[in-house]
Amino acid sequence: MIETIIITMLIVAICLALLAIKIIFKKNGRFPNTHVSGNKAMRKRGIGCVQSQDREARAPKRIKVEERIKDKKVKK
Repeated sequence: MIETIIITMLIVAICLALLAIKIIFKKNGRFPNTHVSGNKAMRKRGIGCVQSQDREARAPKRIKVEERIKDKKVKK
């Protein structure tokens, strides 16, 4: 049982090390940006990620026209 756990942890550690080779050995190594908005061709066409578009739509606008509704009382 303990041998299986040690072997599993060793395999996971080796996999993580292999995934991080580019990041460790490159000067400013980073994971590649695979997000839709990280693609130059997509940005040029105006295509964005749904999550980014939703976040932009929900953000409060700096220039905003506030409407004021006056209560009109109707007399009968």
